[in-house]
Amino acid sequence: MSRPALLAVPEIPIDEPVFVFTLAIAAFLIGPLVVKRLGQPGIVGVVLLGAALGPGGTGLVEHGSAIVLLGEVGLIYLLFTVGLELDLRGFSEDPEGAAIFGLTSFFLPLSVGTAAGVVVLGLDLWAALLLAAVFASHTLLAYPIVNQYGITQNPAVTAVFGGILFTDTLALVVLAIVVGAIDGGLTPILFAEIFLSIAILFAATWFLAPPLARWFFQNTSEESYFEFLLVVALFFAAASLAELLDIAPILGAFVAGLALNRLIPGGGTLRTRIEFVGNALFIPFFLVHVGMLVDFGVILDGLATLQVAATIIAVMIAMKYVAAWTVSRIQGYDKNERGVIFGLSTGQAAAALAITLIGFEEGLFTEAVLNAVVLMLLVTAVVSPWLTERAGQRLALGQEVEFGGGAAMDPRILLPLSQHADLQRRLLEFAFVLKGEERDEPVHLLTVVRPNAGGPTESVLAETQEKLEGITAVGSEAEVPVDAQTRINHNPASGIVQSALEVQANLILMGWDAGRSMSQRMFGGVIDQVLATTRLPVLVARLGHPINTTKRLFVVVPSGIDHHEGFFETVHLVKKLADRLGVSLTVLTVEGDPENYDELFELVEPEASATFSQLAGWGELLPTLSEAAEPDDLIAVLSSRPGEVGWHNELRNLPGRLRELPPESFVMLYPREGDPEYDRQFLRFD
Repeated sequence: MSRPALLAVPEIPIDEPVFVFTLAIAAFLIGPLVVKRLGQPGIVGVVLLGAALGPGGTGLVEHGSAIVLLGEVGLIYLLFTVGLELDLRGFSEDPEGAAIFGLTSFFLPLSVGTAAGVVVLGLDLWAALLLAAVFASHTLLAYPIVNQYGITQNPAVTAVFGGILFTDTLALVVLAIVVGAIDGGLTPILFAEIFLSIAILFAATWFLAPPLARWFFQNTSEESYFEFLLVVALFFAAASLAELLDIAPILGAFVAGLALNRLIPGGGTLRTRIEFVGNALFIPFFLVHVGMLVDFGVILDGLATLQVAATIIAVMIAMKYVAAWTVSRIQGYDKNERGVIFGLSTGQAAAALAITLIGFEEGLFTEAVLNAVVLMLLVTAVVSPWLTERAGQRLALGQEVEFGGGAAMDPRILLPLSQHADLQRRLLEFAFVLKGEERDEPVHLLTVVRPNAGGPTESVLAETQEKLEGITAVGSEAEVPVDAQTRINHNPASGIVQSALEVQANLILMGWDAGRSMSQRMFGGVIDQVLATTRLPVLVARLGHPINTTKRLFVVVPSGIDHHEGFFETVHLVKKLADRLGVSLTVLTVEGDPENYDELFELVEPEASATFSQLAGWGELLPTLSEAAEPDDLIAVLSSRPGEVGWHNELRNLPGRLRELPPESFVMLYPREGDPEYDRQFLRFD
């Protein structure tokens, strides 16, 4: 009787799920690590390894149903993240510039590319039109470069950011028209059906997804993975609706990303979780799926692939330059701004692959076209960063900007928490928003325990530290370092101030339970004592809803606060908050000149859309807010400490009165004292 083999060697091509998954994960890991050393984006490495493993390469792995399924899931996930990451705030600030750039940058390559596809490549009209749409859009491969040079707020750069809304949407609309035309012919009824379907998709997604998500975020438990599951369910529901309407599911996912854009700000726990799962698992499966469709034999056998690649690269680069030149002439941009526009708009990445894959599956594109698009990605991955870096460096050197970095961009935040504090997670999320994208400095969590308070000191300390460590897990999810400590002190306020000195904090964020008087927030008069004993800026927040669901930000500015030595830092915090949340500012100046404050706000980074209105006196404040503000708005009050410059007695009772208004959230901002030189770093001089 023969014994079974010690090792069960799989047959080639491998189709066993465990082996396939293992090789795929290895490709996700190895591919990006290798190609990034060669200066290429990570997606190229995954595609190339997928091609090497697939039927067109070594034939080691079968391109089976599992890869196809996960690839389709990854495609939908990818287009959702594209919509989620679009800069809608930049678009809203300069819609005209974004529209001019987006339409010019799309239709010039589309028209010339379609003609070249028909005349030079011999494609039929629909295939040529869809191929042109592939490279008429663009991806911001070179964004890290403009961010590094500090030119993201330049009007030309923001026009490129906002223009993606037009180029990506139009590319997907062209996809819907082409697919509909090859299925049923181009007729007026087809156009009517497509645009009606798109209108239904936009309306249903835009009016149903955000309210549902906002309600869920406000009422869900602290286990935030339910929020992630809700978001995934929403964008796959939108993709399913698109399929029911007989248009590409990726358009539904893209629209869902746009609809949920403001509710999921960058830097938050939910956004980090979405990006992590997508970038680590689903999107790489899409890239492997595309790679397995690549056939190295087709690339090496004859000139067909090289001819297609040379044509689309030449047309794309030429037309993107013409578009950049045209927009610069219209908008008055200089040559460096034109160069940055050109460099940014030549980038192509996974979105181009997404449309190409659908064209290939519909039979519009041959293997030569698919392979040519992969080659185009390799070329643009080199060209786009190179062009952007050259022009971006000249643009950065040409503008004289004085703006503090370091602590100003990445504040060291001390967040004291009571043993019985409510909504601790919301306060921590608020701290993440204040930090922005800079994540080097940790958020310092602190609980001060009085000796023998609530039981033996050792047991209380252990219990408190265990709770704090549970909260630090939220920081890990958001990829923000969080440091938690518990200390013993008879005077909690003294413990907080001492801890702020030890960790060199430059901002203290405290929560307030609106059910008590302000002086009874944690352990008696803790907040009042902290304000009296520290010169650091202190933010006292009452968050009745998750910070990411904020719709508008009202800012109350008392007269005389502009003479305070910490005024500009406080304005910076308010504008940074608006920028991170993607909301506009409604500034209410109490007995102050709104035009003067408008000019002062303009001196401070970052850019933020704002309207300024004057109130004749404090008696108008609450009626104005009661009438204008809604439950999902946030009210920010700039308040001096009692007796300091800009102080008004009405500010003493204002927190208790604000809690009675419809907005369930407000924050009192008390500026830094005694350090006018520190405040100057928040000014910019153009």
